[in-house]
Amino acid sequence: MRHTLPLTPQFYVTAPQPCPYLEGRLERKLFTALQGENAPELNDSLSAQGFRRSQNVLYRPSCAECASCLSARIDVAAFKPSRSQRRIINRNRDLERRATSPWATEDQYELFRRYLDSRHADGGMADMDVFEFAAMIEETPIRSRVIEYLDEETRALAGVCLTDVLSDGVSMVYSFYTPDRPKDGLGNYIILDHIEIARAAGLPYVYLGYWVPGSQKMGYKAKFSGLEVYLGGSWQKLKDPENFKLEQHPLSNDPIAEQVANIALPDMARGRR
Repeated sequence: MRHTLPLTPQFYVTAPQPCPYLEGRLERKLFTALQGENAPELNDSLSAQGFRRSQNVLYRPSCAECASCLSARIDVAAFKPSRSQRRIINRNRDLERRATSPWATEDQYELFRRYLDSRHADGGMADMDVFEFAAMIEETPIRSRVIEYLDEETRALAGVCLTDVLSDGVSMVYSFYTPDRPKDGLGNYIILDHIEIARAAGLPYVYLGYWVPGSQKMGYKAKFSGLEVYLGGSWQKLKDPENFKLEQHPLSNDPIAEQVANIALPDMARGRR
């Protein structure tokens, strides 16, 4: 008997667990599998609705009493570097960009371990071994690239970003970099360079993941001009991040069934024979 994958994605919800961004809160995620020949179309459509990719899964925060995690992207045409961002670009002019296929290497994993030990030793990825790292990089059913940044003189690997190519932009899935250049703003530089990558490719957006008002570790995203957040079912320009207040009350979040019903799906049967 021949079995085929369902054309309509099936959505599920994770069990509540401690929020990694806001102390004392619980998080849960709405997610679906990313698989089959229509994976690129599904990824494009759901990314435009606040979802993020992790390997073969697309997910979006769906917490019962909180809606602080806002999907964020940069409007490339509206972005203008600040004075400090221009200094970051100048400090990293010794780096060479190299785009490769999504294939994990020993150098990448070594840099990844050094990055975690330096900045996220108690985070959820702290125990990730080389096989799990390889899965994070290589298990992608869509068009993905590994963007590496190398020191032009020593050829040492200074930074890495796993990047998805969408129909309307580039999505920075995960980035990490050397802790040996603490004054160079490498994390911000990788974002700035992705803005240039998108601009050169004629793509309008750089997807950054989630911005969480009140979370110090996510505050750097609000420093980029042209930032938009997905709020209330649409993308909205973030004009004043420092004074941004998210109005919440017990009835703010729709029930899961309504959230799923409101997700716009691509024509999954298009192109099938």
